[in-house]
Amino acid sequence: APAVLLVHAHWASLIMWDEWASALSDKYRVVRFDMAGHGLTGLDPTGDYTLERGVKLLEQFNNAVDLKRFDIVGTSLGGTHAIHYTIKNPDHVNRLVLLNPGALNAGVRGRDTASALPWWIDALTVITPQSFFQFMLEGGYGDPNTVPESVVKRWHELQMGTGHRKAELERTRQYVSGDIVGKIKKLSVPTLIMWGEENPVVTVDQAYEFIDLLKNSPDRQLSIYPGLGHMAALEDPKITARDIRRFLDGTHRFDDYSKKEL
Repeated sequence: APAVLLVHAHWASLIMWDEWASALSDKYRVVRFDMAGHGLTGLDPTGDYTLERGVKLLEQFNNAVDLKRFDIVGTSLGGTHAIHYTIKNPDHVNRLVLLNPGALNAGVRGRDTASALPWWIDALTVITPQSFFQFMLEGGYGDPNTVPESVVKRWHELQMGTGHRKAELERTRQYVSGDIVGKIKKLSVPTLIMWGEENPVVTVDQAYEFIDLLKNSPDRQLSIYPGLGHMAALEDPKITARDIRRFLDGTHRFDDYSKKEL
């Protein structure tokens, strides 16, 4: 079957795609995985959590599961990995879907050095209450009152693996976006941008900036979701899963910027 690769967000795991996998698996070969230091995947023995290392591991993973041509979907940090992977491997990617990618976040875009973390952050590697994940998830939802307790509990449980929290902080410390604008401009595959209108992490104006930068793409489409935030795949998995299916099946065109000048 045609393959779809789903790449999760920072601090998340493959379970965030449960509804999407169900919506796609009757027709598509759905491949999802936990990045190093996430979910049930252990630490990277090299200690390297840079974007470059993440893309290299993604290439090796795809070779291991025999993915040659596929659609790639990424959300948040996973979206940034998907961008970098597609730039390096355009012959492997049919279509690209970016759900609330964080690549243009003002705090990290264009940097050639990593952002500094607060002095107290390493305490999280020793003491990480469930309330931390409650706070983090509420900060990503369009309506923080809708975060399910079950999701908070699962995220907390999956981060209690040995070394996982330290690995997550290292990933942040090593994150350097470089010329991300230049990379987006080089994308030459059909691309759908999906964005929560109430996204408090990367605001919706960045969705239109993405579309403007994608002028080298032969097909650029945009779908905005009122009321949803950064964690749209969790906030409304039915609607977002429905739309990814419609895009991949080619049964619906979202706001089409393929022939428009912004």
